Amino acid sequence: MMSDEPLPGRWLVFGVVGLALLLGSIDQTSVATALPTMQADLGGSLSWIGWTITIYSVGQIVALPIAGRLSDQFGRRTVFLAAVTVFTVTSLLAGLAGNIAFLIAARAVQGLAAGAIMPAATGIVAERFGRNRDRAIGLFTSIFPIGAIVGPVVGGILVTYTSWRAIFFVNLPLGVIIVIGGLLLIGRGGGRRIQTSAIDFGGIGLLTLVLVAGMTTVTAIGGSGDPLFRWGLVGGAALVTGIAVWMFLHHARVKDNAVVPMRLLRGKVFGPLNVINVLFGAGALGFSTLVPLYAEHRYGLGPLVAGSLLSVRAIAMIATSSLSVALLRTVGTRRLMLIGYAGMAVGTGLLAVPPPSGMSAELWLSITAGIAGLGMGAAAPSSNNASMHLAKDEISAIAGLRAMFRQSGGIAGISMTTAIISLAANPGVAQGYAFLGFAVLLLVALPVIFALPDHRGSW
Repeated sequence: MMSDEPLPGRWLVFGVVGLALLLGSIDQTSVATALPTMQADLGGSLSWIGWTITIYSVGQIVALPIAGRLSDQFGRRTVFLAAVTVFTVTSLLAGLAGNIAFLIAARAVQGLAAGAIMPAATGIVAERFGRNRDRAIGLFTSIFPIGAIVGPVVGGILVTYTSWRAIFFVNLPLGVIIVIGGLLLIGRGGGRRIQTSAIDFGGIGLLTLVLVAGMTTVTAIGGSGDPLFRWGLVGGAALVTGIAVWMFLHHARVKDNAVVPMRLLRGKVFGPLNVINVLFGAGALGFSTLVPLYAEHRYGLGPLVAGSLLSVRAIAMIATSSLSVALLRTVGTRRLMLIGYAGMAVGTGLLAVPPPSGMSAELWLSITAGIAGLGMGAAAPSSNNASMHLAKDEISAIAGLRAMFRQSGGIAGISMTTAIISLAANPGVAQGYAFLGFAVLLLVALPVIFALPDHRGSW
């Protein structure tokens, strides 16, 4: 049990774990700027290059339900240091990759490590700050948006003036500093073993199979080569996906400690909530991954300019997110979600429209990215809190499920869009139509939001 007394040296520890979170945030948002240069260097279709981002998300989904329990059982310090070490080593391997298959494999393991850092680091902060842990965790989680601002610019600079490999190599000295700092500063207080329920490895394995088989299906559609082999792969992967989905749902029904309990998958509240989170993930994660690609394909903008568009979105998102949090108790979740999703739809849809006469592509894309960011900032806090008051005892499970569905939505959106671009004669125009599709999906969320109970006040 955690003590309510703050521990000495807590701010030094905060600096160490905060640097780890910043490192992961920058890595996650900088890779999108390098996709075209990766493709030019390593070869392969764009749909397979997109796996460098989607497989990273799969790794995070798999790690999230495992890392928290491992931290309780073996100690937060141990899990945190192991995760940062693996993240650093796989950054080296990713930077040295000589082909796309090796890079995808390295990114998969790197995603697992990144997914394990957050739960362990959050536990370390909570343990060190005692009765002030709520404020410390709030400050800690605010680090991620900073990485979302800095990451695309860092990625654009490194790709423009050095190589895409530098995006991964820059993690090495920071990773070493974090590990040394963790060994010296983080005490072993979090090492006490706590009895936890068994980890549902069967459910996690089925979930991984669903995601990877689904990604393979979509990627093969956008692939090249022998048509007989390609469509055979599409059919086989689709069959595996269907069987895996059925097995996963059956597992969720019959398993007591299923990684995704069936009661949180369906029903009048959680069913619509999960749909909304999938759509949010497709819009938000899809946007952050595909906008730099779109800027380069359609308008010929360089990686640095393309990456700066994501920084504009992140700044706008942070601004409205702070306002949205302040208004939650008085305005309620539903109205803010409606405003947010509508803003995301407008900003994403306008991306497909050419710049007005006399306006540069860079300025136009910055405006549309800003509009989408304003919508994301309004939607994120409200959708994070939606329906939480109905299941206070399962907040952790709901939060984990929310992250899973958002990542899954992003994976689906990115996989389908990169497959379409791979088949298109004009990738830039094709991606414009894809953004219109994203906008329509976000508008579909509006009537679904009315199915959720509106809540005002604290919970």
